Amino acid sequence: MNADTSKAEPSAAPAAKRRQRPEKKVEITDPKAIRALAHAARLEVISELYSTQVSRTATELAAQTGLTPSAMSYHLRALQKWGIVVPAATAGDARERRWKAAGTDFTIHSLGGVAGGELAVVDLELDAYRRRVLAYAKARNERREAGDTADGPSAVVLASSLLYLTPAQRAELNERLFDLLKDYELEDPDRVPEGAERMATMWSMIPDDRGKAASAS
Repeated sequence: MNADTSKAEPSAAPAAKRRQRPEKKVEITDPKAIRALAHAARLEVISELYSTQVSRTATELAAQTGLTPSAMSYHLRALQKWGIVVPAATAGDARERRWKAAGTDFTIHSLGGVAGGELAVVDLELDAYRRRVLAYAKARNERREAGDTADGPSAVVLASSLLYLTPAQRAELNERLFDLLKDYELEDPDRVPEGAERMATMWSMIPDDRGKAASAS
């Protein structure tokens, strides 16, 4: 299934120089840590810091999530406890601590254990994505009500499919997809190319056992 609202786009601008960075994966396997991540604000912080690879203050992150700076500081310390975020260098006489991702990639893996916390994290990730969609729709409608009918080349894309994959193929597909996404990461996160728009993406792969019941009937 595909839903694509994109329009014909003008000739593509020269591609931005992409980042060549050393890989440092942060993998969470401790069930307590996984349960600790089942909080919307903490997931948004992880998404922001790992995706952008830019340091932020508690105040900056609080503004994005709708929390107070003190509440955000609490969540950042909790994430630091599990080695997910670390303090970042401050410039000049900055009075507020900056935080950054502890690595370049972040993975939650239950290692075959009880995945209740992991599934709760998935549920919150879906809620976060839904909030992004609603925020985009609200901003777009406000622009239209103000008389701005030129949406430009922005696109909302939703796609889903059913595949039959062996364990080796699942691992290969996942690796190839993330390698592709890395090709679009900026070499310098502080220098966004003119005309570039921040886009939220989500990749999901989960076994669908419902087909077995249908074939057995």
